[in-house]
Amino acid sequence: MADEYLIPSDEQMFDAYEAGHLVALVLDSDRANPLFRAPIGDNPRHILDLGTGKGTWAIDVADMFPQATVRGVDLFPPPVSFTAPNCVFEVDNSLEEWTWHEQFDLVHMRILIGSFDPKEWDHIYKQIYDNLQPGGWIEQLEASPYIECDDGSVPEDSVLKTWGPNMITYTIRKAGFVEMHQKTYKWPIGAWARERRYREAGTVNLQHWLDGMEGWCMWLLTKFGSPKPWTREEVIFYVAKMRAELKNPRYHIYQRARRVWARKPFYYEVLKTPDSMPDTDRTPEVQSPEEGN
Repeated sequence: MADEYLIPSDEQMFDAYEAGHLVALVLDSDRANPLFRAPIGDNPRHILDLGTGKGTWAIDVADMFPQATVRGVDLFPPPVSFTAPNCVFEVDNSLEEWTWHEQFDLVHMRILIGSFDPKEWDHIYKQIYDNLQPGGWIEQLEASPYIECDDGSVPEDSVLKTWGPNMITYTIRKAGFVEMHQKTYKWPIGAWARERRYREAGTVNLQHWLDGMEGWCMWLLTKFGSPKPWTREEVIFYVAKMRAELKNPRYHIYQRARRVWARKPFYYEVLKTPDSMPDTDRTPEVQSPEEGN
């Protein structure tokens, strides 16, 4: 990670990370493996979770693959007192030179947009590419910070309209990965969706926003607020208004999210010219709260 977090690493933010983890699990609960989609097989040996946060994803994957070593890396240690022997947490800066000797079967990232600038992202993806074994996979899940509404239930003068697609696939492809897949989601905020799965996800995601909002806002707005940096009191007042409107059950709001997974080519594929490489990008699947109703 960068030397300074955009958000604090305190108990409230760790709760927000946990809520984000649960939202992702609920919305992929129809899958045998809701933790990731990369087809790494049944016997991976080395898995890396960058920006591990509270560490829950790494712990769950270590339980799934007891023969594998799962490393969770972040600038701060996760608040865990016990993990399986094959789950290792390390405090490290991912922008520095990686010193692990093993090549990974899977490198996973989630909710890191905003943590790096474009040049740093290029560097991160190159580090991942260089440290994956040939045929290994990268997978990344990111959620848009923008609050959206499709049915006009949010008034134009709502404070939610003031809350500010990403280039994940392009940057991953530029790093040399092939066989690109995408899945896009609409993550409901609040329990307004008709289908039970989306109501549950929306309830958890609302808590994710309520827990994380002050941390997200305080750093950004006191440093980069427009037209000038905000005071702490202004941020607290703004966050209070945001929280009140987020909890309005009449607002059918959501945020978009995208999961991308791609493969490091094998040696024989690297030797091919770009024109001879097959176009293996997959059309994005779209999952929204209205499905199944």
